[in-house]
Amino acid sequence: MAPPPKKHQPKSSVYPWEGTDKKGARLSGETRATNVAMARADLRRQGVNPLKIRKKATSIFSNRKKKITSGDIAIFSRQLATMMAAGVPLVQSFEIVGRGHENPSMQDLILNIKGDVEGGTSLADSLKKHPFYFDDLFVNLVRAGEHAGVLEDLLHKIATYKEKTESIKGKIKKAMFYPAAVIVVAIIVTAVIMIFVIPQFEGLFQGFGADLPAFTRLVVSIAHVVQNWWWAMLLGTVGLGLFLANVWKRSRPFRQAIDKILLKVPVIGAILHKSAIARFARTLSTMSAAGVPLVEALESVAGATGNVLYGDAVLRMREDVATGQSLQLAMKQCNLFPNMVLQMVAIGEESGSLDDMLAKVADFYEEQVDNAVDAMSSLMEPLIMVVLGTLIGGLVIAMYLPIFKMGSAIMG
Repeated sequence: MAPPPKKHQPKSSVYPWEGTDKKGARLSGETRATNVAMARADLRRQGVNPLKIRKKATSIFSNRKKKITSGDIAIFSRQLATMMAAGVPLVQSFEIVGRGHENPSMQDLILNIKGDVEGGTSLADSLKKHPFYFDDLFVNLVRAGEHAGVLEDLLHKIATYKEKTESIKGKIKKAMFYPAAVIVVAIIVTAVIMIFVIPQFEGLFQGFGADLPAFTRLVVSIAHVVQNWWWAMLLGTVGLGLFLANVWKRSRPFRQAIDKILLKVPVIGAILHKSAIARFARTLSTMSAAGVPLVEALESVAGATGNVLYGDAVLRMREDVATGQSLQLAMKQCNLFPNMVLQMVAIGEESGSLDDMLAKVADFYEEQVDNAVDAMSSLMEPLIMVVLGTLIGGLVIAMYLPIFKMGSAIMG
């Protein structure tokens, strides 16, 4: 998903400076500002008398900004929570975290938010101006913390939630990376054999003047197709990938169909089920602990499950809860949640400790995801080796069969 178009903002640059403090001691450092005057004013606000300020020269490589990732947002949440827990004022916390960030894009984002807060805008409204990085869940939790006067506690809960979510996503990506990398290597090796190695053997076989085994003839025919049409195959693969990515972004029914298929895939489906339940429970627990009304919380939770089917189910649950139905009964009608989850939610509703029960469910299923990912990795390694060995080994055997046949004829 591409970030929304932004309003034009003055471009900030780095300004190395030298100056003195109120006691006359020499100081030096760097500051980020839109121009020299702004840098000078910023230093004076910090009690520094600037003597020399210059704009730092930048190369095309150092000026290239990195993309802001969800991991950057998670780290920012934890840093801001830590600063406020230490008693640092909100604006100064933004200043410290922003100027200390290694990613210039993230630095600009934080300092823009700081400027809005300095201008009197609430933190929640400042974050809401950047919906690509701070979703409704993040904004709603911050707003609840500001209204209740417990922003520091809510920031800690947000940071924990973001870290847990990133951990689950990282586990799943790690599990998928190894087989994907091996498959790519297998395709490259097979293509090299088809395009460069088999033609050499083919020239050798033509000198034999004998009929080739059927398996060898099949492999040679496939190699001819690859040699003549490799460019079309490559363009077709790239085009198909771009087409599917575009359809994924634009078509909700397509995403529903893919998510439904993935949930039924052996091993992988179980991991995705547990991951969706863990994210549902963790998100709803965080919002419930923040005092967000259940109906309002479920609307934000729907977009945080990471699965279209679970997201749609949560929206249906929201409609049922809005009519006075209990959360446990609404969840039961979806046929997506295990009995243990339903019982924990029922106990939480009866005892008034729904957030604690959901947190326990989240902890349990996050551990289940960890174990399932480790088990899948152990299962995939030998399976991939077998497939890779069969593919490459089959090509090698096809090339050596005529040689074995000729050897047998000579020996006879």
